[in-house]
Amino acid sequence: MTSSILSFPILISVIFVISISSAQAVVPANATFKYTNEGELGEYIVEYDASYRTLPIARFPFQFCFYNTTPTAFILGLRMGNRRSESTMRWVWDANRAKPVREKATLTFGTDGNLVLADVDGTVAWETGTANKDVVRLELLTNGNLVLIDSKGKFVWQSFDHPTDTLLVGQSLVSSGANKIVSRLSDVEASNGPYSYVMEKSQLSLYYKPANVKTPILYDQTVFGTGKDTLTKIQFTIDPFTNIESDTVWANEFHLESFMNNSTESSGSAVLSRAKYNTTYSMLRVDSDGNLRVYTYEEHVDYGAWEVTYVLFDRDQGRESECKLPQRCGALGVCSDDQCVACPTANGLAGWSKSCAPPVLPACGKGAIDYYKVAGVEHFTNGVTSGTPRSTLADCRKKCDSDCKCVGFFYREESSTCLLASVLGALNQVANASHVAYIKMSK
Repeated sequence: MTSSILSFPILISVIFVISISSAQAVVPANATFKYTNEGELGEYIVEYDASYRTLPIARFPFQFCFYNTTPTAFILGLRMGNRRSESTMRWVWDANRAKPVREKATLTFGTDGNLVLADVDGTVAWETGTANKDVVRLELLTNGNLVLIDSKGKFVWQSFDHPTDTLLVGQSLVSSGANKIVSRLSDVEASNGPYSYVMEKSQLSLYYKPANVKTPILYDQTVFGTGKDTLTKIQFTIDPFTNIESDTVWANEFHLESFMNNSTESSGSAVLSRAKYNTTYSMLRVDSDGNLRVYTYEEHVDYGAWEVTYVLFDRDQGRESECKLPQRCGALGVCSDDQCVACPTANGLAGWSKSCAPPVLPACGKGAIDYYKVAGVEHFTNGVTSGTPRSTLADCRKKCDSDCKCVGFFYREESSTCLLASVLGALNQVANASHVAYIKMSK
């Protein structure tokens, strides 16, 4: 009978081979660190009027910091700028936006290769999830990308794969991973805001989603390719603008480079703007007001180093009116020529103020409702949302009556088009008086 037991020397060899093959490279002890959120606060000018403490993870013009805009709520963030300059330094990436930490929180990079942010009580607020994945070092690259690198030189983890509200030059939105950037709630509050810039099937879309609304509201869109193409990547890039006669670079153009159908070759680009100088430091951000801007940094000047080189909704250089911003006039207001000009009420148009708001409605199904009319206005989604054609005014009203989420409807008399609204916001004033809003109110 054949024995099923391995001989002793063979067994030792098998164990040795298994142990060698399963061994993981580790981070050298001199490359590990543990930083504590304590000590004096910085004294230079930073965005959002924040308080901050710098960390020794830096590469010009980027530096990691603990920062806060409200007491005891610190964010681990990446700052862009130069402390020797008189210009504001801006925040371009947040690690723990949804879960701020307190004084004496720690950032630890251990031999297992995991980067961990823990609150003072030890609760993990954020981590890279790279423990025992062959990480051997951490590096902040010159483009602002924080990377964890394995023994073969490959990126195990990178901050570029986890954008917050900003894309740095060379950073992408991808269909297989992070496909959007999300605004801050406000300059004071770093948590996620209601605006997002999303890469979809063949377009980039701006959405507004207030807390009480279930479905995000589309308010701007840029289409790439044809309906048969599928976007797999959008990259924020800079390309030199060259004088053909002298073959010299005058400045840099900002592009959104598109990649379709998993191709590694660019299928085209949308030119956003051109800087007045040749700079490599810029960022594309969806701001807390819902606007899309490019901020460009000129590292060779001390004062006025930042310039806003692109604005999507802008009275001077943008391709869209500011009246298309959902909250340009707060919760409700008539907007004309980028200005808030009136507050619509049941008694007619009144002077606009920040207190202007839609009527308070009864609980769903608990009280009678009515509407008041505002002529010569359109919803801020006009241009990207067409509404339902061939509807009578009575049918449109009936739909809003039966929908507790509907706070008003917009009707175009000449085309019999009906648009229900779950949010009112900015009402764009137009010359055509047959474009009418009906604001729901308690009867």
